Amino acid sequence: MKALRKLFGGIDLTWKKVILLAVAAGVYTAIMAILPVAKDTSFADITISFEVWILFGVFLIMNSRSPLDSGLKCFVFFLISQPLVYLLQVPFSWLGWGILGYYRNWILWTLLTFPMGFVGYYLKRDKWWGLLILTPVMLFLGIHYSGFLGQTCFLFPRHLLSTLFCAGTILLYPVCIFKNKKVRTAGVCIGLAILVAMTVLSLARPNVYRTTVLVSGGKAGAVFDGSYTAALSKASHGTVRIEYNSSIESYMLEGEFVRGGKTDLILTAPDGSRTVYGLDVSYSSIDVEKK
Repeated sequence: MKALRKLFGGIDLTWKKVILLAVAAGVYTAIMAILPVAKDTSFADITISFEVWILFGVFLIMNSRSPLDSGLKCFVFFLISQPLVYLLQVPFSWLGWGILGYYRNWILWTLLTFPMGFVGYYLKRDKWWGLLILTPVMLFLGIHYSGFLGQTCFLFPRHLLSTLFCAGTILLYPVCIFKNKKVRTAGVCIGLAILVAMTVLSLARPNVYRTTVLVSGGKAGAVFDGSYTAALSKASHGTVRIEYNSSIESYMLEGEFVRGGKTDLILTAPDGSRTVYGLDVSYSSIDVEKK
């Protein structure tokens, strides 16, 4: 805990260190975006979500010398790191230079880092109103936590590290930022309340992936009609049903999946003969292979 406290206020944060940190963060994020093995894992979440970038921001704020110093260091850090993420991807992306178009989503956030860093500096005053500054950040992290928890439950253990990271930092920030025991305790209580609420919300509204699994006469080679029945070998993964689609004048097998991973689809004809397809279900895609 002592080492963590030093991390949040005991570092001599020179401009050289800020620039080196920005470059390192940008390079790491670009690598995670490029590596296929990192896709749909906690390691690649830094490329699309905010939880790690919030940690960088809090680190910069707590080790700055003044509100102006804090605002400028946050702004410069993001001004360097964010475009670098996309520049490094140019040679590896089929979009080429077009990938820089995604940077537009970060321009506004980069501009906002100056006022957020300026205001955030007042967390160091160790006053009760510091919770008014920190609570929206904790709530924002709680929304991330809820999303990652849903993804982890859908396809365990994917995004488990991000789920734990969000939960941990929600409780870590008030403990490491505030020295006043009452303020620190109140912050932890707020964090716990956020975690409980977001856990309930995530479990009450689990992720569901709806997709067309097969089309009769389609590229998978399946031929079926309304007299066929369909089922999953692992019923806990979801449900499948056969429907007629009048717009394409063909039968389709629709699926609603509440859990990802591998399972078998068993298509049974009226005469009792079966055709089995292996399914590999992810958050927004499905691979189908006839066995």
